[in-house]
Amino acid sequence: MTTQDTYETTTQHPQRWRILAFLGIAQLMLILDVTVVAIALPHMETDLGLSRQALTWTVSAYTLTFGGLMLLGGRIADLIGAKRVVLAGLLVFTTASLIAGLAGSAEMLLGGRIAQGVGAALLSPAALSLVVSLFSGDERNKALGVWSALGGGGAALGVLLGGLLTSGPGWPWVFFVNVPIGLVIVVALAVMLPSTAGLRPRPRVDVFGALLVTGSTTAVIYALIRAGDHGWLTLTTGALVLLAVVGYVVFAAWQKRARSPLMDVTLLARRPVATGAFLILMATALMVAAFFLGTFYFQQARGYGALHAGLLFLPVAVATMVGANLTGQMIARLGARTLAVAGLVVAAAGMAVPVLTMDPVAVTVGVALAGAGAGALFVVASATALSNVAPQEAGIASGIVSTFHEFGASIGAAVVSSVAAVSLVSDSLGGFRHGFLVAAVAAAVAAAVAALLTPGRPTVLS
Repeated sequence: MTTQDTYETTTQHPQRWRILAFLGIAQLMLILDVTVVAIALPHMETDLGLSRQALTWTVSAYTLTFGGLMLLGGRIADLIGAKRVVLAGLLVFTTASLIAGLAGSAEMLLGGRIAQGVGAALLSPAALSLVVSLFSGDERNKALGVWSALGGGGAALGVLLGGLLTSGPGWPWVFFVNVPIGLVIVVALAVMLPSTAGLRPRPRVDVFGALLVTGSTTAVIYALIRAGDHGWLTLTTGALVLLAVVGYVVFAAWQKRARSPLMDVTLLARRPVATGAFLILMATALMVAAFFLGTFYFQQARGYGALHAGLLFLPVAVATMVGANLTGQMIARLGARTLAVAGLVVAAAGMAVPVLTMDPVAVTVGVALAGAGAGALFVVASATALSNVAPQEAGIASGIVSTFHEFGASIGAAVVSSVAAVSLVSDSLGGFRHGFLVAAVAAAVAAAVAALLTPGRPTVLS
């Protein structure tokens, strides 16, 4: 434990639960900023003249930068200590939130969102690494359950908060609200967090590897967004996907040759880590898809105000947190496989409800069911991926989980934006129905994959 971001004594930190609370609030801000923006998108579209592609990039620019640099953030946390990285990430994220709130153009808004992603990429893996290090045994399972519940429930609460802020002081306040909260958390954590030691000696940071994985994922997301207007089977779409595949292959090869690799690619060959990455990607993709479709359906197709639409997501927030909490309590007894499959089946059933009827009540119920299933997946994914990693691997393993979390958000927004493109620019409901159908089918297929991939034995963290 001497080379990892851990509390270096023989006893657990006496303020570990208070630290978890502040770290959880910080993580909540990062998650909120994926979905708090969703409810404000129609208003940003009007005020800044955003196109459908720009609307999608308002979500994806943040999540893509967040996810693309996450491995780099986890590696930096391992090298120089998690406390420093957490505080630096918080300061970058808070400043970027102020810039995004002041945006008067699409370019300034997207610039602020990218900068927010940089701060989040530093903060999130370092914070999760601290949670893993500060707790052990059954307490670690409980702490990860709280962490996952905040993340999953925060996604739904973000839409409610976005409705309150957008209908009140206006959409810039979905960003401005981060500023005072972020500054308070910086001060509190600077005092409470134990000093953490990085690796000695410190090797160089693999910036080239980070650019490779971020660029490759950018190509995928751009291909998905572009497909909504230009078609899924075009030469350009195929070329972009091929470029991404080549980029990922080069990244994997580079990691084996680099003097200071961004990650140990063999970690992804481990069944628990690979399973956790897959489950977290699916959970976030499904969650963001539901929110993206729901917010435009309620506000654009039904003409509801931002506050009305936000309140309709309150049951989703409750369902997501209940799903996460129940899973945290049952995972040691029932095992990861049973709960992963159950979560995806529930999510598929929820997404199928709006396909059958686009009644507002049915859409709300369906999205709430999908949220409960996704909430369960968040817990299973984190517990599975981090169950058997060595202390010196905690930072990078956390970075892998968080990377796939954000890539899932980017993919979910890009896919449903393209599938539902016709409904986003007209009064048609067909695009929304197709979007929910694609999400339901994806969840059902993922359930079958999870049944084969997820370890069957109960996941117990030690």
